[in-house]
Amino acid sequence: MAQAQAHSKRSTKFLKDLGIYAIGNLGSKIITFAMVPLYTFFVKDTSDFGYYDLCLTIIFLIMPLATLQLRDGAFRFLLETQDEQHRTRIISFIYRTLLTSLVVSVIATAMLAMFTSIDYLWYCFALLMAMSFFEVIAQVARGLGNNKDFVMAGILSSLSIGVLSIIFVACMNMGIEGIFIANILARVIALLYLEVKMHIVARYFRFNISMKQVGHDILKYSLPLLPGSLCWWLTGSSDRWFINHFLGLDVNGLYAVAFRFNGIILTLATIFYQAWQETAILQYNSPDRDKFFSKMFNSYIGILAILITGYTFTLKVMYPIIVDANYQESSSYLYLLGISAVLFALSAFFDMGYQCAKDTTRTLPAIFLAAIVNIVCNYLLVKHVGVYGAISTSIITYLVLFFYRLHDMKRYFNLSFYRSTAIATAIIPLGAIPYHFLDTWWLLLLYMIVAIVVATFSLPQDTRYEICDKVISKIRRH
Repeated sequence: MAQAQAHSKRSTKFLKDLGIYAIGNLGSKIITFAMVPLYTFFVKDTSDFGYYDLCLTIIFLIMPLATLQLRDGAFRFLLETQDEQHRTRIISFIYRTLLTSLVVSVIATAMLAMFTSIDYLWYCFALLMAMSFFEVIAQVARGLGNNKDFVMAGILSSLSIGVLSIIFVACMNMGIEGIFIANILARVIALLYLEVKMHIVARYFRFNISMKQVGHDILKYSLPLLPGSLCWWLTGSSDRWFINHFLGLDVNGLYAVAFRFNGIILTLATIFYQAWQETAILQYNSPDRDKFFSKMFNSYIGILAILITGYTFTLKVMYPIIVDANYQESSSYLYLLGISAVLFALSAFFDMGYQCAKDTTRTLPAIFLAAIVNIVCNYLLVKHVGVYGAISTSIITYLVLFFYRLHDMKRYFNLSFYRSTAIATAIIPLGAIPYHFLDTWWLLLLYMIVAIVVATFSLPQDTRYEICDKVISKIRRH
C-alpha cells in the first residue's frame, strides 16, 4: 500500500512537471515550426536554405566547446543544493566561464575574418554566443527551481523569432540574413527576461569569491560530456555534410525542411526528458526504483508509438497545404525520420543512469561507437541511396546506441519489459508501410485512429488511469 502511494505521488509530480514543460516546449515549438512554411515561401532557393542549415549545424558543433557543456553541470549541481552561498559560487563560476568564452570567440572570429571569406561569419558568431548564453542561463533558472520562468523564456524566445522573422524575412525581404537577425535578437530578449524576472546576475554573480573547488567539481562532471556532445554532433549532423557533398545544397535544403518538421517529435521527447530528468535524479535512491523506472520506460514506448503515428500521418495529409511546392518532395522522408527520432528518444532515456550516478565518463564509449557507425554508414550509403541512405544511417546508429545502453544500464538499474509494450513497439516500424503506400487522405486518417487506439490500450494500466485522472481533474477544475 505504501509503495503504491509512493508510486502515485511520484507519478503525480512527474505529470505536473510534464505539463509545465509541455506548455513551454509546445508553445515555443509551434511558433518555431510555423516559421518553416514562412521560410519555404520567402526563401525560394532551396540551396540558400541548405546553406543556412549548414551554418546552424556548425554552430551546434561549436556550442559545446564554447560552453564547456556547462548547461548540464549548471542544472545538475544547482538542483541538489539549497544553500545560497553554494549557489553563488556555482553561478559565478558559470558566468565567468561564459564571459571568457565570449572574449576567446571574438578573437577567433576576427582572425577568421582576416584570412577567410565566409558568408554571414559575424552573424554566425553572434548567433553562437546568443544561443550559448541562453542555453546555459536557462538551465541555471531551471536548476534554481524556476521551471515556470524557464518555460516562459523558451516561449518568449520562440515568439520573438516568429515576430522578428515576419518583420525581417516576410516584410523586409532580407532572406537568410533576416533569419539570422531574428534568431539572435530572440535569444537576447529571452535572456533579458530571465534577468528581469530572477535577477540572477544581481543575486548570485560575484568576482571576488573562491570558486576553485566548485569549478573543479562542475568541470569534472561536464567535461566528460564534451567529447560526447561532439560525437552527438557527428551522429546527428554529419548527414547534412554527406548530402551536401554527394547530392548538393538544393537536396540538403529539402532534407533540412523535413528534419525541422520531424523536430516536433524530438521536442515532445524533450518534454518527457526534462520532466524525467528531474524525477529520475531525485528518485534514484528510492527502494522501489527499478519498478518505478520500468513503469516509466514502458509507458514511454507507448506514448512514442502514439506520437509518431498521430503526428506523421496528420502531417502527410496537411503537407501540400503548409509547404511550398518546391519542398513537397521532402514529405516522403518524414516517417522514417520519425523512427530515428523515436530511437534517439529511447536511447536518451537511459542517459539518466549516468547522470543520476554522476558517472558521465561512462557515456563516452557508446557515443564514440555511435559516431563511428554513423560516419561509416553515411559514407557508404548516401552516395548510392541518396537521402534515404542518410535516414537509414540515423536509424542504424540509434539502434546500436539503444542496445548498447540497454545493456550498460544494468549497472545502475534493472528494467522489466511488459508484454503489452510489444504491441506499441510493433506499431512504430509497421506504420511505415501505410505511410508510404497509402495516398488517400481518409485511409491515412483511418489507419492513424486505429493505431493510436491500439497503442493507447497497450500502455501500462496504472499509467492510463493516472493520465485519465489528471485529465478529468483538469476538466472539473475548469
